[in-house]
Amino acid sequence: MPAILNGIIEMKILVTGGAGYIGSHTIIELIEQGYDIVSIDNHCNSQPASFDRIEAITGKRIANYTIDLTDKGQVDDFFSKEKNFDGIIHFAALKAVGESIDLPLLYYQNNIGALINVLEAMKRENIQHIIFSSSCTVYDANSTPPVNEETPLGETASAYGFTKLVGERIIRDFVHANDQMHATILRYFNPVGAHPSGLNGESPNNIPNNLIPVVTQFASGIINQLEVFGNDYPTRDGSAIRDYVHVMDIANAHVLAIGHMLKSEHIEPYDIFNLGTGDGVSVLEIIAAFEAVSGLKLDFKEVGRRAGDMAAIFSDSSKAKKHLNWSTRFSLHEMMDSAWKWQQNLSKANGGDTVLP
Repeated sequence: MPAILNGIIEMKILVTGGAGYIGSHTIIELIEQGYDIVSIDNHCNSQPASFDRIEAITGKRIANYTIDLTDKGQVDDFFSKEKNFDGIIHFAALKAVGESIDLPLLYYQNNIGALINVLEAMKRENIQHIIFSSSCTVYDANSTPPVNEETPLGETASAYGFTKLVGERIIRDFVHANDQMHATILRYFNPVGAHPSGLNGESPNNIPNNLIPVVTQFASGIINQLEVFGNDYPTRDGSAIRDYVHVMDIANAHVLAIGHMLKSEHIEPYDIFNLGTGDGVSVLEIIAAFEAVSGLKLDFKEVGRRAGDMAAIFSDSSKAKKHLNWSTRFSLHEMMDSAWKWQQNLSKANGGDTVLP
């Protein structure tokens, strides 16, 4: 049951992958809405310093455990210590499309194995609510945008995308086989940007795979090449088109979704929501927007298409607006501005390196 602090019901939420990009921003939003948060992360592509940044922004130090969710013994040991969760938000996963094509078994073992261990613990501990971090990569690559939750799913182009597709199916079957369980699937489009304070943002341990940190690190001189993959797509300027949405809007959707699950009397046992702006922006348009915000001119190089990439995809997120009362708040300019502010603070704090101490 939820704890009561000063007469106020305090919901306890487990966030897996809490030190990661979306996880850390969601924790900030959850804390600001009064939730009690515990995090699990193995830091394979994140840093424990994320919790310092969360504390700097919110003034609260959360409990966090360094645990490999693919290790059932570690998972069982964690749940023997931490009890009475009202819900789980499951972010923990490897997420690089290109890497997943080269290392598919690693992605299957990590992303699917960890999810199964979490669901088994959820059943054993009678935790009845889970939000799953999914992706627009589950949609058919030949779909005509905008895509909604009823758009056919396809033969995913990468092992990463397939783990999200399989993860959704595993959760659906789990919920249908276990009364009182509820799951919400959130299919992100392309989260970008950083906390408006500039104190928290995307900071992968390895060479970044996502466009915006590549752009900001190139602009900072940290990496020496900015490549645009594909200039012959059937789009308005030949570069791939995506739906870019601010990470704080994504974080806000999780807060609304967990509140909807915990506080609503009538919810679907299994439900799916797209999270995107509904606008498609090309890679070249992203670069131009960054140049406008930063005042810099980026000398990028156009190269061949990257395996696993779609030509264009963007969202119809009207269902999330209707049922979760969710809408995006940040413009493309604000996305670029916050990402650049974060990169400048990160580089300044670390003498030009990419990882905070």
